[in-house]
Amino acid sequence: MNSIMLASSSPFRKALLHNAGIRFEAESARIDEREIENTIKGTGVTPDELAMILAQAKAEDVADRHREAWVIGSDQTLSLGEKILHKPKDGDEARARLLELSGQTHELNSAIVIAQGAKIVWRHVSVARMTMRKLDPRFIGRHLAEVGDNVLSSVGGYQLEGPGIQLFEKIEGDYFTIIGLPMLPLLAQLRKLGAIDG
Repeated sequence: MNSIMLASSSPFRKALLHNAGIRFEAESARIDEREIENTIKGTGVTPDELAMILAQAKAEDVADRHREAWVIGSDQTLSLGEKILHKPKDGDEARARLLELSGQTHELNSAIVIAQGAKIVWRHVSVARMTMRKLDPRFIGRHLAEVGDNVLSSVGGYQLEGPGIQLFEKIEGDYFTIIGLPMLPLLAQLRKLGAIDG
């Protein structure tokens, strides 16, 4: 049975695979995501397509160094209408992000690609629709003070698995898609490939 590699250093994605009982190794892809985005800017690429392009770039990069492994690449984009948002750089950006998302519905587009050697063997994208309640600016300040720099690791400036759940009034989509690794379709495909016991 070929080994499984996760092309990510994300502690959240690692935890999802680990908690599911999957034996794997993790290695970060050596790609510049913003550079890839800049090369396709203005081409009409949708947020879910961008997530897929970045997930594939990660999978291909790591698969090039681990030719026999099943390499899982994943990426997530956050879209508010046609606008694609990135991780906030600091607390001020996190505050501005939450003010922008307040009272709005945004989408989290979570893409997964499995590669082996030079071949892409599977692609998938799942979408979660997240409706944030109307937030009082003073509450946002208190919330950010409570959670600290953890918000900088999330594109939305929140972590749903923690106090970030308090920001929402409605969620459509599964937990794994929101965290950034749609587990049910991934596990089904790994079983189909014979990469895990099924």
